[in-house]
Amino acid sequence: MIVRRIMPHGGLVLSPFTTIREAAAIMRDRGVAALPVLRDSGTPGLLTDRRIVTRLLPEAGDAAARPVRDAMIHDPVTCLADHDVAQAAALMGDHQVRHLLVLERSGAFAGVLSVDDIAEHASEHLAGQALGEIVETRA
Repeated sequence: MIVRRIMPHGGLVLSPFTTIREAAAIMRDRGVAALPVLRDSGTPGLLTDRRIVTRLLPEAGDAAARPVRDAMIHDPVTCLADHDVAQAAALMGDHQVRHLLVLERSGAFAGVLSVDDIAEHASEHLAGQALGEIVETRA
């Protein structure tokens, strides 16, 4: 099965200047933990709920008013929309990430794939293996 078939198809892309408050509301309303961010250069980044918590909340000040560029992953792990889901799960495990930015072969943004998408639409076993590698402590 290929990634394109199991990833959600939503056209929502954040601006780097969207506030954390706005992004968090979108995450809550859509029930997602990651959103793509399209930078001026055209290259995509990724904002995750975990990055908000680990990057902004420990700092002083109003984290909710800050732009997503302050918390986003600037060089996210990517896979291709026509990759096999097993390849995507292996990437997640290797890089210990729960979300991959999905690109077309042309380099255009296609979507975001989560380990949850793999469990729900492809294979719970494959997702479980990936999750085991994601959370393992490495030296």
